[in-house]
Amino acid sequence: MSTTVSEALLEPSRRPVAVTALTDVVDAEVADKSGIGGVAVKAGYATVKKLGGGFVQRATDRLLPQFATALDPFWATKGDRPFGDHLASQPETVADALLAVTDARAASTSHASAAKVYGSLRGKAKDHVVAALPRLGAAVERLVR
Repeated sequence: MSTTVSEALLEPSRRPVAVTALTDVVDAEVADKSGIGGVAVKAGYATVKKLGGGFVQRATDRLLPQFATALDPFWATKGDRPFGDHLASQPETVADALLAVTDARAASTSHASAAKVYGSLRGKAKDHVVAALPRLGAAVERLVR
């Protein structure tokens, strides 16, 4: 069994499964959004998905090494707790670690449309990441085991 999120998720035979699982987490989180803020998130996500060619999956795959590295220290300290609970117990720190990855990528992307959508949603991104931590943690735990 792998000892880190990076080892598990980046292992060549497991990586495609990890990308699909994490894309499914994003899809589910977006689908669960409601209200005016949810409409904005759903519209932004639909715009990004229209970029075609599996943009969301490709972006997830490109960012997976950085996301996995960002999650490694949290995995190392989870103890016997479910990973989703462990992440949710320190929401600010985890959200900041994950958003540092997407902020860096958005700042250097060649996809102006994606960067624009990200910029328009970034103000509330931390709230969305925090809300996703239990689902993200559960998905990662299934992938690492």
